[in-house]
Amino acid sequence: MRINLVRVVLILFVLGCSRGAYAQKYKDPKISTEERVDDLLSRMTLDEKLSQMGMIKLDQAGKGMEVGVGACESPFIGAEEVVRLSIKAKRFFRDSTRLGIPPIQIAECLHGFLSHGSTVFPQAIAQGSTWNPSLIKEMASVIALEASSAGVDQALSPLFDIIRDPRYGRVEECYGEDAYLVGEIGSAFVCGMQGDPDQTKERIADNKLMCTAKHFAAYSVPVAGINLGPTSIGERELRTSHLPAFQKAVQDANIYSVMPSYNEMDGIAAHESKFLLKQVLRDEWGFQGYVFSDYGAIDMLHSFHKTATDRKDAAMKAVIAGVDLDNTRISYLSLKERVQSGELPEAVIDTCVKRILRVKFKAGLFEKSYPDPKVTKQVIGNKEHKELTQRVAEESVILLKNEASLLPLDRKSLKSIAVLGPNADQVQYGDYSYTKDNASGVTVLQGIKELAGKDISVKYAKGCSISGMSKDGFAEAVDAAKASDVVIFVMGETSSILSGIGWGDESTNKTEDPNTCGEGFDVTNIDPYGVQRELLQEIYRLGKPIVLVMVHGRPWSITWEKDNIPAILEAWYPGEKGGTAIARILFGEVNPSGRLSVSVPQSVGHIPVFYNHKPSGRGFYHSPGTTDRPGRDYVFASTDPLFSFGFGLSYTTFEYSDMKVSKNNFGAADIVSVSLNVTNTGKREGKEVAQLYFRDIVSSVSVPVKQLIGFEKVLLAPGETKRITFKISPKDLALWNEDMQFVTEPGLFEIMAGRSADDILLRENIEYVE
Repeated sequence: MRINLVRVVLILFVLGCSRGAYAQKYKDPKISTEERVDDLLSRMTLDEKLSQMGMIKLDQAGKGMEVGVGACESPFIGAEEVVRLSIKAKRFFRDSTRLGIPPIQIAECLHGFLSHGSTVFPQAIAQGSTWNPSLIKEMASVIALEASSAGVDQALSPLFDIIRDPRYGRVEECYGEDAYLVGEIGSAFVCGMQGDPDQTKERIADNKLMCTAKHFAAYSVPVAGINLGPTSIGERELRTSHLPAFQKAVQDANIYSVMPSYNEMDGIAAHESKFLLKQVLRDEWGFQGYVFSDYGAIDMLHSFHKTATDRKDAAMKAVIAGVDLDNTRISYLSLKERVQSGELPEAVIDTCVKRILRVKFKAGLFEKSYPDPKVTKQVIGNKEHKELTQRVAEESVILLKNEASLLPLDRKSLKSIAVLGPNADQVQYGDYSYTKDNASGVTVLQGIKELAGKDISVKYAKGCSISGMSKDGFAEAVDAAKASDVVIFVMGETSSILSGIGWGDESTNKTEDPNTCGEGFDVTNIDPYGVQRELLQEIYRLGKPIVLVMVHGRPWSITWEKDNIPAILEAWYPGEKGGTAIARILFGEVNPSGRLSVSVPQSVGHIPVFYNHKPSGRGFYHSPGTTDRPGRDYVFASTDPLFSFGFGLSYTTFEYSDMKVSKNNFGAADIVSVSLNVTNTGKREGKEVAQLYFRDIVSSVSVPVKQLIGFEKVLLAPGETKRITFKISPKDLALWNEDMQFVTEPGLFEIMAGRSADDILLRENIEYVE
């Protein structure tokens, strides 16, 4: 009897141990996410809840934080050191806090994981210029792999802001000026980084990251083009131009986090806007993720916008509006006394914490193994990733002009090349990068030297700085040009690195040239800076063939250059293999296929210039003037862009033909197919970007003269024809009517196909009938 009793006790002990692994229900990965969230929330004290609504730096994790924390920010150091800190921090919060809630490790991943040694991809404006969502998806997957290997759980990217003003320094971080293009490129980035939406509805897979859609909303159109400035637009324009890309990220790409913007709109700052964060984001779009504040933005309600009496009042406004997690650990701790006094219902806190916990469970943070430093070392900046950044760069470079087919350069006929200009032998990556050290990448000069071979002499002279006024280097540059068969002139600018609002160290940005672009670096003039144009004009007077290469972060007014320089390449900030990519295009090893994702203004006085303007947006008289012959609307200029949205040349030629629509009349349940042929009529293989636009011929409210509705990048061999098909639904043609309802109105629509917004080749009309 005694033996049987002992046996029973042992059996019960074993069963108890096996069940004890999940004695706390929320730790059981086999039950639903919502059950885990509810169980964990029921166990939390108010202090533990509020702690989940804040963030600390990764290296601050430790004693005194036993209540836990919502997120930890990765420092901008080497990835292998980030791994060490990640393991230490996550182990502390799992093992040394009462509930063992792991933090979300946050990192900047705009065009690469922001850590020393990680792969630097082309800046976002260059990514948009590829017009290749599948390539950007592949790139984002690699960024996720590198960052997740260092313990990162969430990326503070991508941006869904719309470019409207080149004076604004953060233009370089944006994909383009068009909501459809930005939505396609940005959502591809999200799917590459997070994973397929069907899967992310349940969980984030290994080697993937949660994404953050920013900046919500209309941040990129500040008054006077100055960062953090107020936005002066109405609700219809907001919904038509600035919200659709975000909506696609939320509803199609299933993005996990949204970051409100710094700006205010119609007197309401985004971080206190119940319209944006509740009505639109939650009620209309059904967003299930969490809202992460921008850096210092909650405090700015008090210190900057002056709509809150103090930090405590600012926190109250933000949490009521729907900001779930503050990027500091201080602001939301003040809410404790508001809850205890009854002024703030604890249910509001519970809602925020539920959203944070939900993404933590879906991201697998409670079960994830700690990152492995050996894996980090293998994946960070490896050979395959460097090859990919070169491919992205090659597809992002835009050929703007090629008079008399100067490009590609003929190696056989060249004996010498002069490579000149302030960015000829200097890497420029754009902001949210970890370095500007040439050792980290390939400059244009290095790329040309590598491809030129032994038979071509390459002479280099910097000539001038980016924004300085000294001409001391002109003579050396002129001498180099005189002694060469062709000149490659590389002008441009330089951006801030490792700094933003409320974070970073400006001392790391010290270079010979002051920063002229990036976050907080806005300008009043978009002509080339300093004496760069003057040096180019000196070279021009020599009568040598010149190729202008621009390495910078915003569209420039290059009216003189367009009129006088025979070949022009727009390279933006092309990443660490940018010099190789540019050289391969110059020598014809790669046929350029980038297209402008933003219109280029003639001058700063033309701003804003964008293709999808209203019928009244380019003037009434249509009698453009010049300095020699004044006219109207602008007395001394036309209202046209210098280069239009979607524009880009190739070393081959393409022909469009045989456009057909499947239905000329369609109803609410119909899908219209639009098909057309694209033929490579030249002698080189090349990629063409076929673009489809539409126009609502008569509408109840004014709408743009044309809007992008589809595009496809196709590779064609010489003489090859491919038939491209686009699908159009009635929703694609909808507008926000007088009653602010999103409807497709009966009537005629013009469907247009072409090479750019200003180069329409084929047209068909279709009619929507209710």
